[in-house]
Amino acid sequence: MKPEILQICPMHPRVEAAFAAAYVVHRYWDAADKAGVLAARGPEIRAVATDGHYGVAPEIMAALPQLAMVASYGVGYDAIDTAACKARGIRVSNTPDVLNDAVAEIAVGLMHALVRRIPQADAFVREGGWLDGTFALTGELTGAHVGILGLGRIGKEIARRLQVSKMRVSYHGRHEQPFEPYAYYSDLTAMARDVDWLVAIAPGNAATRGIVSREVLTALGPQGAFVNVGRGSLVDEPALVELLVSGGLGGAALDVFADEPRVPAALLGLPNVVLSPHQGSATEKTRAAMGDLVVRNLAAFFAGDPLPTPVV
Repeated sequence: MKPEILQICPMHPRVEAAFAAAYVVHRYWDAADKAGVLAARGPEIRAVATDGHYGVAPEIMAALPQLAMVASYGVGYDAIDTAACKARGIRVSNTPDVLNDAVAEIAVGLMHALVRRIPQADAFVREGGWLDGTFALTGELTGAHVGILGLGRIGKEIARRLQVSKMRVSYHGRHEQPFEPYAYYSDLTAMARDVDWLVAIAPGNAATRGIVSREVLTALGPQGAFVNVGRGSLVDEPALVELLVSGGLGGAALDVFADEPRVPAALLGLPNVVLSPHQGSATEKTRAAMGDLVVRNLAAFFAGDPLPTPVV
């Protein structure tokens, strides 16, 4: 008999195929009667496959008395109550490292798009503006000072790429990392005051909610730019919108938002903003690698082997 798993959300096609071959899969998001699925099959299900956005809602966990494994597709797991999982002896895995390059690429790409006004330049050519004159001069990254909020795996990859772009790199985090070649700021506002760019790539959780506050954004100032490739919850979004509209903040490049996929309407028409639909890891190569890790973690759990990438 194949083990039964509950799949909370859609995943990469190769993941879906691997699940179908190895398990009896209950597609929760696709079920017309979700409560009925939980009531009928909940007592038999020992593993859940989900992602960092959907997580596992408390009512789902409560309906799965034999739950012992949550395999999450993504590096972030803020939507999973890891404390509750630990208390119940439920293992949790994620998919770190395989998405470092893709997220670093989108971060640097967004910075180039904002400072060189690439979306506007593209529209300028398409709309025939070049026939009437040259495009306005822009800024550049070379020689600028960037502060990174969250020098984890992805933060380090972003830092290395920005050094190649001849930028000076500083960082803020819970602790100084003495063997990293970047200046450490224990105070985020102080760092924001000193840098030209602030890049947020910290995890979303209770400790980081709203960490990029109005005070931090104001310190970054009318010549500064904010980049968010972490979580929408990291920033005081109403303050961000207000400062971008008023000119209190120079610009922003955003891949994540507080209430995705809903983006504040005020941002849509601003020329000093570049918007991206949470596509940091959204490449064929990276999503396939993430999916493979989900499959491997579930296989290891059912085989009684150590998880390749455990969280809890």
